[in-house]
Amino acid sequence: MCIEITTYYLEMTNRQQHRPKEKNNPNFEVREACISLPEMNRFFYTTVGKDLYWTDRLNWTIEQWAAWVERPELRTWVGYLSGTPAGYFELEAQPDDTIELAYFGLLSRFTGQGLGGYFLTQAIEQAWAMDAARVWVHTCTLDHTSALANYKARGFTLYDQQVHMHHVPNVDRVD
Repeated sequence: MCIEITTYYLEMTNRQQHRPKEKNNPNFEVREACISLPEMNRFFYTTVGKDLYWTDRLNWTIEQWAAWVERPELRTWVGYLSGTPAGYFELEAQPDDTIELAYFGLLSRFTGQGLGGYFLTQAIEQAWAMDAARVWVHTCTLDHTSALANYKARGFTLYDQQVHMHHVPNVDRVD
C-alpha cells in the first residue's frame, strides 16, 4: 500500500550549532566498528528498520552489503548497553566535504531509555571529527516518533522538506 510521508532534510553548518546531550547511563558506550562487517550492518539495518519501513536494502545480497560497507567513505559505530549491542549509526563522507548521517537507530529493546540523545551526540561529534564542512541527515514521518525532535534538540536545522508517496508493506504498525 502507498501512503503519503514527509521527508525532512536537516543540517549543521558548523560545530557551534551542536547542542550535546549528556550521557545518562554509565553502562552505555559507543565504539567504532573498525573492521568492516557487512553482516553486522545488514543485521542493524533490518532489525532497527523493521518497524520503520526501511525497505530500500532488504533485498540486497551480501555482496551488495559488502560493496556498501567496505568503502573508505563509510564508517560505522555501534552503541552498547552493558556490553550488548543496542544500536548503530553510519557516517558517509561525501565529495563536497559533507558528512551524511546515513543511518541511525536503536534496537526497539533499547528505545525509551533516554539513550537516543547521547547516542546522536556521539554521531554528531564523530561526523565533525571527520573534518566535515557540513553534517546532514534526513528523517521522515515513518521514523521513530522522537527522531525529528532529537535531531532538532541536538542543533540540526531544517533546510528542506518534501511530501511524497511511499510504498509500505503494512500500515498497521504500532509505535
